[in-house]
Amino acid sequence: MFLGFTIGFLVALGIILKTFIVVPERSKVIKERLGKFDQVLGAGFHFLIPFVDRAAYRQEVREQVIGVPSQSCITRDNIQVDVDGFVYLKVTDARKASYGIGNYITASVNLAQTTMRSEIGKLTLDETFTERDAINENIVNEIDKASAPWGIKMIRYEIMNIDPSRRVVDTMEKQMEAERQKRADITISSGEKEAKINLSEGEKIQAINLSEGEKQRRINESNGTAGEIRTLATASAEAVSLVANAINGPGGRQAVQAQLVEQFIDEFGRIVSKSNVSVVPNELANIQGFFQGMGEVSQKIPTSSNEKK
Repeated sequence: MFLGFTIGFLVALGIILKTFIVVPERSKVIKERLGKFDQVLGAGFHFLIPFVDRAAYRQEVREQVIGVPSQSCITRDNIQVDVDGFVYLKVTDARKASYGIGNYITASVNLAQTTMRSEIGKLTLDETFTERDAINENIVNEIDKASAPWGIKMIRYEIMNIDPSRRVVDTMEKQMEAERQKRADITISSGEKEAKINLSEGEKIQAINLSEGEKQRRINESNGTAGEIRTLATASAEAVSLVANAINGPGGRQAVQAQLVEQFIDEFGRIVSKSNVSVVPNELANIQGFFQGMGEVSQKIPTSSNEKK
């Protein structure tokens, strides 16, 4: 009796539990009636007819993040790389997600992998590192087109890692090292070039300044010499003019002749005193005529002075 009561109680409890369902806010439930789609149950409390209605599918309507496993791809320049990433999607139609495809998560991952292989094959290795945003956008567009009948929306796709083989990595490192060394050599050579240019410009300016200074010094010296010569010439001209005026004056000629005779005698005396050879000029051969000439000159000088008075 007690066993039968217990069994009846459990059956009744099971029937009661199947008469209602609570759907959380983040989910949607597909209700079938007699094995056929009836409606989509939103968040809240819902009654079911026992043995007639049933909750066939429960779909998550929040945005989901699904990891895409790493796979090998061949770039346009025939380099093998391993690429993985994440798919961000959301169920927009619970009925299509339940009846349009058996497992939309697996289908999305497989579609993402095939699309990623296709997009990587269009690019070179260098472009795969610089064109990530374009790759992600193309993958999202392709998956979104294919997944429209599934009732899901592809939000975005993110490539996480692009890993070339070890041999390719070593080659890239050598290439980058060579490129860095090249840039360093170019920088050093450019610096040396600039230094030589600056040095030559400095030497050029120095040479120009020195030449300008030398030119100005010579101009100044020539101007000074010219001024000195003009001054001496002017003084000489004035002296000659004064001498000429004195000679042309009364008794001037006789004074000049007396001065010349006096200078001649002085010079002759110095020559004779310094020389071991006795030299007698022809003009002094007749000593008497010489002294007579001197006497006449001496007599004429006072006479000219008296005439002036």
